[in-house]
Amino acid sequence: MFRNRFWISLVLSVPVVFFSPMVAHLLGYHVPGFPGSSWVSPVLGTVVYLWGGAPFLRGGLTELRSKQPGMMLLISTAITVAFVASWATSLGIGGFDLDFWWELALLVVIMLLGHWMEMRALGAASSALDALAALLPDEAEKVLEGGTVTVPIGDLAVGDVVLVRPGARVPADGRIVAGTAELDESMITGESTAVTRTVGDTVVAGTVATDNTVRVRVDAVGEDTALAGIRRMVAAAQESSSRAQALADRAAAWLFWFALTAGVLTAGAWTLLGSPGDAVVRTVTVLVIACPHALGLAIPLVIAISTERAARSGVLIKDRLALERMRTIDVVLFDKTGTLTEGAHAVTGAATAPGTTEGELLALAAAAESDSEHPVARAIVAAAAAHPAASRRPLHGTGFTAATGRGVTATVDGAEITVGGPNLLRERGVSTPAALAGTTRGWSDRGAGVLHVLRDGRVIGALALEDTVRPESRAAVAALQELGVKVAMITGDARPVAEAVGADLGIDEVYAEVLPQDKDTKVAELQSRGMTVAMVGDGVNDAPALARAEVGIAIGAGTDVAMESAGVVLAGNDPRAVLSMIGLSRASYRKMLQNLVWATGYNVVAVPLAAGVLAPAGVVLSPAVGAVLMSLSTIVVALNAQLLRRLDLDPAHLAAAEAPRAGARPPAVPAH
Repeated sequence: MFRNRFWISLVLSVPVVFFSPMVAHLLGYHVPGFPGSSWVSPVLGTVVYLWGGAPFLRGGLTELRSKQPGMMLLISTAITVAFVASWATSLGIGGFDLDFWWELALLVVIMLLGHWMEMRALGAASSALDALAALLPDEAEKVLEGGTVTVPIGDLAVGDVVLVRPGARVPADGRIVAGTAELDESMITGESTAVTRTVGDTVVAGTVATDNTVRVRVDAVGEDTALAGIRRMVAAAQESSSRAQALADRAAAWLFWFALTAGVLTAGAWTLLGSPGDAVVRTVTVLVIACPHALGLAIPLVIAISTERAARSGVLIKDRLALERMRTIDVVLFDKTGTLTEGAHAVTGAATAPGTTEGELLALAAAAESDSEHPVARAIVAAAAAHPAASRRPLHGTGFTAATGRGVTATVDGAEITVGGPNLLRERGVSTPAALAGTTRGWSDRGAGVLHVLRDGRVIGALALEDTVRPESRAAVAALQELGVKVAMITGDARPVAEAVGADLGIDEVYAEVLPQDKDTKVAELQSRGMTVAMVGDGVNDAPALARAEVGIAIGAGTDVAMESAGVVLAGNDPRAVLSMIGLSRASYRKMLQNLVWATGYNVVAVPLAAGVLAPAGVVLSPAVGAVLMSLSTIVVALNAQLLRRLDLDPAHLAAAEAPRAGARPPAVPAH
């Protein structure tokens, strides 16, 4: 809407400006004359005022009714005064020379441009609530006595039993009544590892059965589901954060009262001095130039350039207030899995029994797991491929079988190779050899997953699998702390896992074993301690926390819901990009302040001169000169905003710049 009105108003404004006697006098050309030429500016200027200025007139009326003056009321006051004064001049009423048609047209055009740029900077994204709804299937397989029937999800009721096949999403919250399957709950928990669910376990709508078919008795539908609860939390959190007022609006409110007061004093003073004609001219001039073009462009220009620079650095700014708030952040709360860590398993350790080499262990385990699509299997195969000795032994498994929650078995090189966890050992009555017990116990204590490799029923070694820390995370944490920003981590993982990662990265505070629905509460807890919070996450369960935080930052590889709920989206997975956001916020805020100081400072000087404060000394700011100075202030603001293009936002450069100052820092990981 702003774009269309801008282009049409711009086209209409060209003849308005060209046929203005004031502009012709300033630029030294002669306005061509023909029958009706004197009405070009009034007619087209009226169209620009009524149509192009309609959004500002409506907005000004709304602000007036709500008794909350801001940018819209300031703009509408200026263009309305210019409109009335210009028509009075065109009709010869009162004998005033107040031809502001050109200034009215340019003011509307520039304000439309500013608002168009501002709207573009905010970005057009679909609703987070729509993204949440998209996680649910449209239909479900309802189990009846004679088989199954496909029904719309809206027809399900509590007590119904539904069939969930491999690869299908659970249509409603419920409890498994038949079958065992590994469920991908990453869209709810943000955790990458599939979780084994069997008879009696609860399942959540939107999660995916990855390997087997299960039957689920429906316990909750519609607004009673966990997804609906998350949706309500997102909506409430977004509403609570939308009450903040933009910096330009605060300046506009101040300028409105300043201009109104100056106008009243000007009219009163010149009337008391016995010059009613000067009272009208001076008052109109004050009210028109009190709305500088620069103020309308000061913030939108900075935001537009900032978002462009950010996008080139992989940072998408969706909320302009997030840009302003990021400079005030006291603590950055990172979700662990997929944010500070890779979000995928990797083999981090291998221990072998006497008589078996590490290369042989990895080669046998990889051959047994080669036919499995499980994330753990892919991690073992990748580790074997990267190992010098194992990669030279291209073994192949046959007769592959998998037991959900226990492990896999295959015949490799004439022997039965089994890879599995503690459940497998208990089931087969096998104990961990003494040579491996100490190592595997250490792995378990730090939260690593332990898989044993058996050859013909005898344990020949063990593997440790963990969600590995991103190489960039350590630099990001150190650089943030050097900037004076605390770093906290939140996860649903067990405390040993969380504290091991926290100690490794030197994180200030660790929140472990946090249920999905409680992440939002932890953000509120930090805020209650007087801290301004930036939350970085990637899962659906992070969405309410992202919306509740002063700044929500979603990792680009995360879910659609997390990205929709955040004010900032990182296109990549590099946590150092948070440094780019802070640097951009601080630099852009400086430019906003500089532009606002220039725009409002111009008024502080120009308005008294236009009012005639120095008239006794022979210094009077004419309407024409005041209008020209307004245009010059716009140029200054535009050039100042362009300086943001020189800002270096490369995350690697920013982290490296902080590294020499950070030095060695002992980790501090209080228990929470």
